[in-house]
This record gives sequence, structure tokens and C-alpha cells, in this order.
Amino acid sequence: MAIQKLWKKGLIGALAISMLAACSDSSSSANEVNKDLSLEDITEKAKEEGTVNSVGMPDTWANWVETWEELGTEYSIKHKDTDMSSAEELAKFEAEKEDATADIGDVGIAFGPIAKDKGLTLPYKTSYWDEIPDWAKDDEGHWIVGYTGTISFLTDKNNVKNAPTSWEDLKNGDYTVSIGDALTANQAQFAILAAAMAFGGDESNIQPGIDFFAELAKQGRLQGDPSVANLEKGEIDVAILWDFNALGYRHQIDEERFDVVIPKEGSVTSGYATVINKYAKNPHAAMLAREYILSDAGQENLAKGYARPIRDNVELPQDVKDLLLPADMYTNAQPVKDQKKWEETTKQIPQLYQEQVLIHAK
Repeated sequence: MAIQKLWKKGLIGALAISMLAACSDSSSSANEVNKDLSLEDITEKAKEEGTVNSVGMPDTWANWVETWEELGTEYSIKHKDTDMSSAEELAKFEAEKEDATADIGDVGIAFGPIAKDKGLTLPYKTSYWDEIPDWAKDDEGHWIVGYTGTISFLTDKNNVKNAPTSWEDLKNGDYTVSIGDALTANQAQFAILAAAMAFGGDESNIQPGIDFFAELAKQGRLQGDPSVANLEKGEIDVAILWDFNALGYRHQIDEERFDVVIPKEGSVTSGYATVINKYAKNPHAAMLAREYILSDAGQENLAKGYARPIRDNVELPQDVKDLLLPADMYTNAQPVKDQKKWEETTKQIPQLYQEQVLIHAK
């Protein structure tokens, strides 16, 4: 599984968003879709369409392959995906209003509101609406998170005798730490936010996180890219990663060699959301795909790819549960409370990190 690709779709920048804003505002109208259809009617119409075309939902990503296979087996719906970033997905929706080739996409949660504001989405709440946390869905169903990631520590036990279980452990250790490129990488920026939360900050006050990593840099402890290759070679002592990336890397390299934990003081949780193209040629197949993704079977498929299901009440088989971290590790993990504040903060991180952290890197 290409889990190392999993959060590249979050590598966003002002340029990508400005390009989206600059796209032409076509006056073409979308296909008329009855939003009051029953699930039975949606299913029948989806079977008639017989196809669903996705973007950013390839077979190797979060175990999407099983969901697509099951939609084919159970509903005779054929599937094709074009892998791309969140910004590219929305740009495609925007550019192809007259002749849409994509029906549904999977985007970083920050892109859900953007897609809605640009009028690119078809709302559909699904029958699981009440089981989705408020922070993980648009009020009208324009976007809904299907799975989450939480910032975790991945420790190479060959290099570190006592694996850290808290931010305080990490602060007082003598081993190297890697978060990757915080100038561009979404995962690294969330690592800074998680550290900020642990030391009294939040999405509007990232300074405690910047100070934390600045101190590591001054000690010569901040280094390297937390890639599978570097971890396998033993070049990284502790990597700060999304939990599903950490679990996936551990699985790829050596289950016994690496320790994965959610830091005790707290961490940050984020997610990925489905967006249905307002101009989709197969809107009912896209609606049925979202329905299935949030079903017990769809949530289990995501968990098999180490992504944590958004529905807490899903009963996973024991062998699938065992792929994930224990639920009690997430007691102090929390989502971003103010998404707009966080969007503003992420624009400031590159300069803050460059001027206050990288200046001390050795």
C-alpha cells in the first residue's frame, strides 16, 4: 500500500487556492437531481448509471480498492479513478462544468468549505448523518469526513531505549526528531499545531509549537525526512506523523521494531471528506458511493488501510481493530475548533518556521 502518499493531498498553498479562485465562473447549470429521493430510489438510479468516476481515491489509498470492488459486486457499478491533489480535484470540477468527467472526490477537510463556497458540490447527507460529528460535516451535506488521522509518534526502538509517550518525554529526550518539511507539508504543520496544543496554544496561537521545535533545532535534534526509506535505514529516531502513516510505515518495515503512540498530553485530529460534483454525470452513483463509504462495510475497509473511521459506533472485527491504536490513546486528541483561524495560521507557519526554527538547524 502506498500509504506514504496518503496526506500529500494536504500539501496546499496559496498559489493552488488562488488558481481555483481565478477559474472561470461558468453559467452552465448542473444536472437536476432530486435531493428528496429515498435510498432505495438512489440505489436504483445508481445501478442505471452503472459507473462512478472518482478523483483522488485510488485503489492503494486508504484501502479504497475494497470499497470499489464491493460497489461493483453488489451494485454492478464500474469504477475509474484519477489520482490528484485536493486543489487539483476542485480545479477539475470547476473546469469541467460543461462536460464533467469526475463524479466524486476525496479532499482534505479544509477544501470542503472551499468547494461549497464555489458552488461545486451536490449535497447528500446519507442515512448515517446523525452518527457523523458536527465538526466533520457541512450542515447541508456538501462535504462529509469519512476517516481521520491524528498526530502520533513513531519511534525506532533500535535507536531509542525508552520510546516517548508524551510531548514532555520528547522535549527531555536526547534523540533526533523528524516532522518533514513544515514549509509545505500539511502533516508537518499539524505536528506543530499538536505541539502547540500540548503546551497551551491552539489554532490561533501556534507559537508554543514553534518554540518547541526551535528548541529541538537548537539542540541539533531536528533532522531528516520521515520517509519509509529513511526510517528503514535507521536514520530517524522519532518521526511525528499521522497515525495511519505511522502504522502503515511500521507494517511495511517491521512491526516489532517500531512503537506508535498518540502523545498523552494531547494531539490534533483531522480528516478527509468526500465531495460530490454538482455537475456529475453519475450523481446517484456518487451518492451511493458516499453512502457505502460511511456504512459499516465501507468504514471497515478504510480501517484496513489504517485510517480511523469517522463513525465511532462501527463494530470492527477484532483483526481489523488490532490494526489500529487503542481508543483510549485518543482521549486528549481533538479536532481544530476554528477552521478559518487555522487556515490563517497555516499561511504564517512557513515564515515563522523559517525564521525561528530552521535558522537554528544544524
